[in-house]
Amino acid sequence: MQDPLSLPLPGREGEEVELLETHPANPKRLTSRSRERVRAIDVVFEADARERDLGDVLAERRLRTAAQTALPERSAHLVELVAAHREEIDEQLSTHSRDWPLHRMPAVDRAILRTGAAEILHDTPADGVGPVIGEYATIARELSTEDSPRFVNGLLQRIGEMRDLLG
Repeated sequence: MQDPLSLPLPGREGEEVELLETHPANPKRLTSRSRERVRAIDVVFEADARERDLGDVLAERRLRTAAQTALPERSAHLVELVAAHREEIDEQLSTHSRDWPLHRMPAVDRAILRTGAAEILHDTPADGVGPVIGEYATIARELSTEDSPRFVNGLLQRIGEMRDLLG
C-alpha cells in the first residue's frame, strides 16, 4: 500500500498521474488573497509536474478540483496570466536567477516564481509590487524549502525592479 502522504509518481512510460489529494499550507498564516495565489500555484505546479499544457489543466481544475471548494476566479486569472506570458516569464526568471537555471530549481519554487512573476509583470501596479513579493515569500516559507523564501523574495524583487526600469 502506498504511503498516503507520498505523491503518486508517473510510470516509466509517461502514464497520467492522478492527484489524489492536496496538502494545503497552514491557512492561519495566509491571507485570503494568498490562499487564492496558492490555488493558482497548485495548478501551475500540476501542469509542470505532469508536463501538460497549462490551459488544459486549468480547464480540468475548473470542472473538477481536489480541493473542497471550486477554484476561485482570482486563482484562474493568475493561471491564465502565466499561460499567456509563459515564455516571457521563463525568460525573465532565467535571466535574473543568475546561476540557477529553471530546470534546477525545486518544482514548487518554479511554480511560485512563475505565478509571482506573472502577477508582478502583468497584474500589479508599480506601487503595489512590494506586498505581492512579500506574500509570495510567505507562501514559499509554507510550501517549500528553508532557503526558498529568500530566493523567491530576491528573484521576484529583481523582476519587479526591472519592470520599473523598462516602464
